[in-house]
Amino acid sequence: MKVSHALDDHGLSRAAMRAELLDAETELGLARAWRDERDVAALHRLVTAYMRLAISMATKFRRYGAPMGDLIQEASLGLLKAAEKFDPDRGVRFSTYAVWWIKASIQDHVMRNWSLVRTGSTTSQKSLFFNLKRVQAKFEREAEASGTPLDSEQLKQKIAQEIGVAIADVEMMQGRLGGGDFSLNAPQGSDDDEGREWIDTLADEDAPAETRVQAMRDVGTLRGWLLEALRELPERQQFILRERKLRDSPRTLDSLGRELGLSKERVRQLEAAALTQMRKSLERHGEAVYDLMA
Repeated sequence: MKVSHALDDHGLSRAAMRAELLDAETELGLARAWRDERDVAALHRLVTAYMRLAISMATKFRRYGAPMGDLIQEASLGLLKAAEKFDPDRGVRFSTYAVWWIKASIQDHVMRNWSLVRTGSTTSQKSLFFNLKRVQAKFEREAEASGTPLDSEQLKQKIAQEIGVAIADVEMMQGRLGGGDFSLNAPQGSDDDEGREWIDTLADEDAPAETRVQAMRDVGTLRGWLLEALRELPERQQFILRERKLRDSPRTLDSLGRELGLSKERVRQLEAAALTQMRKSLERHGEAVYDLMA
């Protein structure tokens, strides 16, 4: 299926902002009409209504230097993929399902075209590319606040555990991201910019009001998927994840090891295995649901 647009990027954005807001019943009817009857008019109405969501997500990836037109195009393709694969009988809003496809499509485009990571686009590389700096900064802030020194090896271990990848992958991505292709802290270079850095141009991360409302409606379904995946784990692994991931103040590997009569390393291995199994369970609900664990 091919979809063409006669509008330029600005025109498309203006058209998207004027598009209707679908209620749940109308959205369900359109999705079923496309799935069961291949009603192209229903598909067009469904996709048009959520182009504002696709464009909003595309703007958040301008920081990686891709042309905005390309980002919108990839977001649109992700939206179309979501419409093609969406099952309206699952009990989740299309907007929630589409978010994962839109994000995956944009991320794949960025990774294909950013020279630092052009050589690979595995799931672990994608997760590292888009989360490494955020997670690293979090651990560095925590170490500074607690006054506990954190050497590079400890930092890599924490990052690997948090994101759910191998330490070797962390080391490789740190090397790639340490290059000089792109720096958000580089000055824009014009006297008229008054010393502004590229990071100052990032889009507002707050989702539009309608997106937040739709997400609130869907959170029960998403929580149900997570609980279902958690219950499939052995009881000991359930306990470890609850204590490590679901508490306001997560417990340390040491304290859990003492309680369970296990070594710190064994607890870490059980936690990593549990997270891997949960991701596999969640994939039954869509290829990009693993992003919930990020």
